[in-house]
Amino acid sequence: MTDSQPRPIIGLTPDREDAGAFGYSKFPFYALRENYATSIARAGGLPFALPLEVDLIPEILERIDGLVLTGGAFDVDPALFGEPTRHETVTVKPARTGFEMAITQAALEADMPVLGICGGEQLLNVALGGTLIQHIPDSIEDALAHEQPNPRDEPGHEVAIVPGTRLHEIVGVDTMAVNSAHHQAVREAGPGLTINAIAPDGVIEGIEDASRRFCIGVEWHPEFELSDGDSRILRALIAAAGAA
Repeated sequence: MTDSQPRPIIGLTPDREDAGAFGYSKFPFYALRENYATSIARAGGLPFALPLEVDLIPEILERIDGLVLTGGAFDVDPALFGEPTRHETVTVKPARTGFEMAITQAALEADMPVLGICGGEQLLNVALGGTLIQHIPDSIEDALAHEQPNPRDEPGHEVAIVPGTRLHEIVGVDTMAVNSAHHQAVREAGPGLTINAIAPDGVIEGIEDASRRFCIGVEWHPEFELSDGDSRILRALIAAAGAA
């Protein structure tokens, strides 16, 4: 970006932790892994962590150019996609999810570029009327280790990128080696959404709405930039946000 082309402002949803979590603070606090911000900055954006305040959403959307729904060690409440019971592995964070649902729906209504990462992809799907698998090992026979045992800054498995999708156009390859840190996944894509990436075991790894300026969700974590494809996803988000 040049002085005449300011960096698009990208809002990042942080996690919210209770007082005393990890021994960090005696009061509730927000948390955001550093590489969410640094990868956006390297891609040409200006990253900002957002307060999880629903009442501020109209003002937030006036000031940001794009939205990233980050991941986290929790799940979308199954009640939000019509399931009356929770799997024993499901952990919810109602305040964070309530904010993310509200800002996602408002951002999409405004046709603001949105990238959902891991749990953010799952929330994006639910926000657009889709459903989730609550626990992959109980639903997918011979499932891969989607909560990979090796470090998250290494690939865990490959995904096939669906030809003809916007994701395929962005990354320019048919397969990508990706990291994997999830036990839930998309069951049915929401109306208007296209599946753009699939794991070898059949688990849906990506969704998109090609009718929007930029609306993509991926189950892996491109902020680790394990491949050029990851970096291309982030740069495409920034390009769309800068084209407003």
